[in-house]
Amino acid sequence: MASNGNGEFSFGNATASVTAARNGLAKIQTHPKKNNGICHDDSTPPVKAQTIDELHSLQKKRSAPTTPIKGTQGAFTPTISEEERQKQQLQSISASLASLTRETGPRVVRGDPARKSETPRASHSSHHYFTPTISVSDSSLKFTHVLYNLSPAELYEQSIKYEKGSFITSTGALATLSGAKTGRSPRDKRVVKDETTEDDLWWGKGSPNIEMDEHTFLVNRERAVDYLNSLDKVFVNDQFLNWDPENRIKVRIVSARAYHSLFMHNMCIRPTPEELENFGTPDFTIYNAGQFPCNRYTHYMTSSTSIDLNLARREMVILGTQYAGEMKKGLFSVMHYLMPKRQILSLHSGCNMGKNGDVALFFGLSGTGKTTLSTDHNRYLIGDDEHCWSENGVSNIEGGCYAKCIDLSREKEPDIWNAIKFGTVLENVVFEEHTREVDYSDKSVTENTRAAYPIEYIPNAKLPCVGPHPKNVILLACDAFGVLPPVSKLNLAQTMYHFISGYTALVAGTEEGVKEPQATFSACFGAAFIMLHPTRYAAMLAEKMQKHGATAWLVNTGWSGGRYGVGSRIKLPYTRKIIDAIHSGSLSNATYKKTEVFGLEIPTEVEGVPSEILDPVNTWSDKKAYKETLLKLGGLFKKNFDTFTTYKIGKDNKLTEEILAAGPIF
Repeated sequence: MASNGNGEFSFGNATASVTAARNGLAKIQTHPKKNNGICHDDSTPPVKAQTIDELHSLQKKRSAPTTPIKGTQGAFTPTISEEERQKQQLQSISASLASLTRETGPRVVRGDPARKSETPRASHSSHHYFTPTISVSDSSLKFTHVLYNLSPAELYEQSIKYEKGSFITSTGALATLSGAKTGRSPRDKRVVKDETTEDDLWWGKGSPNIEMDEHTFLVNRERAVDYLNSLDKVFVNDQFLNWDPENRIKVRIVSARAYHSLFMHNMCIRPTPEELENFGTPDFTIYNAGQFPCNRYTHYMTSSTSIDLNLARREMVILGTQYAGEMKKGLFSVMHYLMPKRQILSLHSGCNMGKNGDVALFFGLSGTGKTTLSTDHNRYLIGDDEHCWSENGVSNIEGGCYAKCIDLSREKEPDIWNAIKFGTVLENVVFEEHTREVDYSDKSVTENTRAAYPIEYIPNAKLPCVGPHPKNVILLACDAFGVLPPVSKLNLAQTMYHFISGYTALVAGTEEGVKEPQATFSACFGAAFIMLHPTRYAAMLAEKMQKHGATAWLVNTGWSGGRYGVGSRIKLPYTRKIIDAIHSGSLSNATYKKTEVFGLEIPTEVEGVPSEILDPVNTWSDKKAYKETLLKLGGLFKKNFDTFTTYKIGKDNKLTEEILAAGPIF
């Protein structure tokens, strides 16, 4: 035993006991080994490592694939090795990252560059890499490290270590920032207009599709790919869209930020290890180079932000915005194009299912109560935002939810509150510096604070997220003019008219003294994402409703007894009773009467709802003001619908005429 002079002792080959009585410490007892007398702790075997790096390598184990590759049958069929499979996977990723001017992809290798002791060399057979021949440039001399389908825990590490502004909150969610853009940039979205899309897509007035040519797309694609290839590492997600296995779409997302990779991990459908082994070539690829701006001197560009879709190449390029919602909604736009080509209706709606298998679709713009009313503890949640209706029934497009967080509370929305835990991405929220508790009422960064989490975080989610054909289609409107009835039953023509209109009214309130409601219309309740003319989606909706016996309802969650500032908002318990009556089927058997101007069928009685409020004219003390306001709203509907009257659909344009006839009559 030797002392270093500081009262600390080191033990060599001693076999003794020492009592540190000076400071009151307990006796330290060492046990001599009988054969050689060496003193050590023999309660566990020694670690099998010669260096710290080796010790760290023992901390993590890698699971070998357990599922054979498809197509391998019989003992004599050659099986693909794990090394060959990974090589093919890297070849696919390298091809995705190929620069068009150099025609081949970069040198790619799996793994985090920070954990590599040296750059992989071609002679090292232990590394899985792919090195195509490419024309000589600096980019050909370096490897691009691919972080492929990382787990949430791995993405947390990457985000916190390398991305400023990323923190773990008190509930375990990852709080991060989306940069200067805290919302979508619809005016910067471009779609390639070519021979395929020129006649297919909806262009012109009212359309969200702003054209660009293919050359400009390729310029932006090259800019994005070159930026991504210049980085030491990129994140690659291979995932699915659409829970219907027959109509599933394979998507690849290449991004520079761990936050984006975790966001898409949550929002898309996560493949099993077996599905990942056989993923192959994606059907659609996103290049998210959002940290890098587009060149404003490029043709068609009006800012440093551009979100570009090329449906022929099945590619999307993001430049100049790090807002993750661009990826989610970009893929939704793609589904709005691909699915109708298969006679499948894509829908911007919530969807739930009762215990008896009755499915309801919920359409509604912001503030109409879509999230609140479609979240029902007595029903299963199929999805909160994006769906497909095919011959197999209804299916969720996504694998997660993207919920607004502003003013979120445990009491009002407990399911969303409880879903914000480890694995959830919190965008642009403000939190207390020491405790990391989030203040959901704080709008310092933006009012558009969001949470992205897997759908299985919702306790009553139906997994897999599919259901039978819908029984009810509910169109929600928050009518701040106070003239629409709390509930109306729609015929097919009226359904198409109100579906195309996509009406709600916003309360002004932003300017002092302005109290007049503002009518808002969004075609198909999601105009920013649709690709075809709204009438085509409406016709498909009517066809499917007719074929499968679904009923449509227009539910007003807005004002009664006068417009905003005069009347009062319809009580939420009354609206819930109306929704319950729709689900139970009792409202289908009610007695109905027709309203003037809009010609809506309204029930005379709904259980649990005061009968006098079912006809809005009863609730207005000033009947003249009611009639004037009703005519005014009808005029706003008519003016909005003028955008769609030029598009002809149906034999001899009959369908167009039927839809127009279902609008307000003066």
